[in-house]
Amino acid sequence: MLLPAMLLDHPWELVMPHAATWAAVLGVALLSTALAYVLHFRILATAGASNLLLVTFLIPVSAILLGVLVLHETLLPRHVMGMALIGAGLAFLDGRLPRLLLQRVRTAA
Repeated sequence: MLLPAMLLDHPWELVMPHAATWAAVLGVALLSTALAYVLHFRILATAGASNLLLVTFLIPVSAILLGVLVLHETLLPRHVMGMALIGAGLAFLDGRLPRLLLQRVRTAA
């Protein structure tokens, strides 16, 4: 659908991208897209939809940690609190936290 609009820009007159640019595009396509989909559907097939949902909640945590480690961003207390809340939410959704709390209530009683 966008081909006619693209042709208005005369792409044949533009400078060809360097090999490093093509390699970057290929790396993004293969690693960030294709590999991510393969992993996504592999986890879906082996662990099920509910466990896959738990894995997707870890995306913000990994983004924060990669930002700190790779980009040398500042880790603020609110980031740590957010990661702790995500961890507690994951434990609760998984059923481990309610089982642990129920077990402690039974042992205390």
